[in-house]
Amino acid sequence: MIREGRDSDAEGFIALIGACWAEYPGCVMDVDGEVPELRALATHFAGQGGMLWAAERDGQVAGVVGTKPLGGGAWEICRMYLAAGERGTGLGQRLLDRAETHAKAAGAERLILWSDTRFDRAHRFYEKQSYVRQGAIRALGDLSNSLEYRYAKPARGLAVEALDAAAAASAERRLAEILVACVDAGASVSFLPPLAMDRARGFWRKVAKDVATGGRVLLAAWLDGALVGTAQLVLDMPENQPHRADVAKVLVHPDARRAGIGRALMLRIEAEARAQGRRLLVLDTAGDAGETLYRATGWQEAGTIPGFALDGHGGELATIFFWKRV
Repeated sequence: MIREGRDSDAEGFIALIGACWAEYPGCVMDVDGEVPELRALATHFAGQGGMLWAAERDGQVAGVVGTKPLGGGAWEICRMYLAAGERGTGLGQRLLDRAETHAKAAGAERLILWSDTRFDRAHRFYEKQSYVRQGAIRALGDLSNSLEYRYAKPARGLAVEALDAAAAASAERRLAEILVACVDAGASVSFLPPLAMDRARGFWRKVAKDVATGGRVLLAAWLDGALVGTAQLVLDMPENQPHRADVAKVLVHPDARRAGIGRALMLRIEAEARAQGRRLLVLDTAGDAGETLYRATGWQEAGTIPGFALDGHGGELATIFFWKRV
């Protein structure tokens, strides 16, 4: 059962959070010295214009999450903890959904959270929920010598953002899911179905390295808080083509198509190209749904190469090359 958190839950909150911290070497809890708000956590959140929830199982606190406004349309998800025995049951997902739904209803445009760099299990959970790392690591200067990653994502509507190397690495799992789904749906994007997740994740690890070295720009698209699309601008060109870039891997999850995501990605790609001083863009497509998108956004056909790629059944596919000046 998930209900509103109460100050009277203090003992349960302290026990839960203390147990979670104890799973990681060096994490020390000094309630009165460092986190005295745990003794009246509901009041603490209410005083900041936020909200707190508790998950209860057999009369015991099994989970907690809170959210509070930060200003400028941003809300923070905080105090997200789950008892070890509840992990993998879906309870964590329901707690996070409760906090996100409240924040969005209150006008949140962006959701932010901080997570200790040691909490690798939590990182995997947040990344599965379409959060990506953003900004610098912060040091808390506490007894635990805590360093924290900042995670964030757009909260509502359609948003396209460029990812830096840290964000690209943290988006690996979700981007791999999108790539696998697109390949399984018939997209001709260098891979044949069925595409294993390990191979897909390996591809995105290479992309993240190129982002880190400045060899490409990686875009991500969110729809109502879910990461559902991506595109790349490849900048690593021969020395006699510094004015040019390639567009690659424009992907929209099959469940999120026809919502304007592809068009938004293409418009942002063009903006990124201009920002990088690139005025000629080139791409190719094997006559799938992308062809309609590219023609609709002003791309010019350069020509067709028959039998350029194979489909999942061994049949040959023609590829059409497009170009556009921006």
